Amino acid sequence: MGPRMTGTLKLLRELVALPSVNPAFLPANDPRAGERRVAEFLGATAATRGLEVELEPVFPGRDNLYARLSPSGKVGQRILLAPHLDTVNATDGHFVPRVKNGRLFGRGACDTKGSVAVMLSALCALAQSGPRPASTEITFVGLVDEENAQRGSRALVASGRRADLAIVGEPTEARVVTAHKGSLWLRLETQGKAAHGSRPDLGSNAIHQMARIVDLLETHYASQLARCRHPLLGSATVSVGVISGGIQPNIVPDRCTIQMDRRTLPGETEASVWRQIRALLKQHHLSAECLSDKLAPCPPLETNPRIPLVAQFLRSAGQRKPAGVDYFCDAAVLAEGGIPSVAFGPGNIAQAHTVDEWIEVSSLERAHAILLQFLRSLP
Repeated sequence: MGPRMTGTLKLLRELVALPSVNPAFLPANDPRAGERRVAEFLGATAATRGLEVELEPVFPGRDNLYARLSPSGKVGQRILLAPHLDTVNATDGHFVPRVKNGRLFGRGACDTKGSVAVMLSALCALAQSGPRPASTEITFVGLVDEENAQRGSRALVASGRRADLAIVGEPTEARVVTAHKGSLWLRLETQGKAAHGSRPDLGSNAIHQMARIVDLLETHYASQLARCRHPLLGSATVSVGVISGGIQPNIVPDRCTIQMDRRTLPGETEASVWRQIRALLKQHHLSAECLSDKLAPCPPLETNPRIPLVAQFLRSAGQRKPAGVDYFCDAAVLAEGGIPSVAFGPGNIAQAHTVDEWIEVSSLERAHAILLQFLRSLP
């Protein structure tokens, strides 16, 4: 016998069946691309529950969705429930939701349509169970483009909207997360001198230069980073993920490029990371051109758990202390824009982006109960 079909689980099944792949990962005009069909479905669902629905254009045909529950009296504080609507790519079969052994399988089930279902269903339940909060405005915000360049959360900040707390939907195993690492994509390029392969002594091999740099980054630099630890996040990391150089075997390569992923801790910036790397190269008598590959800054998050609303949410979740995660998400973008932010949602990041993405139904229901308890405690 499968799990009971609650409103939250039913909503998640419907969401998985509506592809919303980020267009950055698809050919032009692919029918699975974009968040529109999910935003329209959620907007219609929210409107039937008495929420005030609004769309905010971010790209042509790609809108942030706002579904607002206004208080019975004057607005005293504002809460945002902010999951993202886009997913990474998958084959067509992964958009057919399946429930098996207490798990729901399908693209986006974990990252992060599980959070979408939990957050909207909790807000709808609050709207229908009455009475609504006296002075707290609660808004569900379905954000676009988190999986690529976070243009949805950046548009929200640019619009001037503000709140006293944003709860960003991510697979945190229903834990309240107040800190996450930042993400930098960095590129190094070495320059050599081309020569005929039969006379390598007349050239300068850019790949050989880069090989020494890669070894330095993956050993000495990685060990250096491991010595500094954050209480919730552990250490910063570096990983060289791409290398490219040379034209053909009988030409000494005059150019080689690597791309690396550098996860940052609170207090680190792109400028401070580049200073570290340049100093390391100089110390070992190596040189390379340093370039950034990120479309926009992806800073780390560190929200004070003593902020009253954050502390109240932690109590609702039964947590004595907050949690931290390794990945980057919209929470840092909103926090940089002046909105205190945490991450929260059902599921485990280990299942996100996988071939057989899934979420435990029990995690879905637990996150729903925690969030609804918190929303009902608001004045």
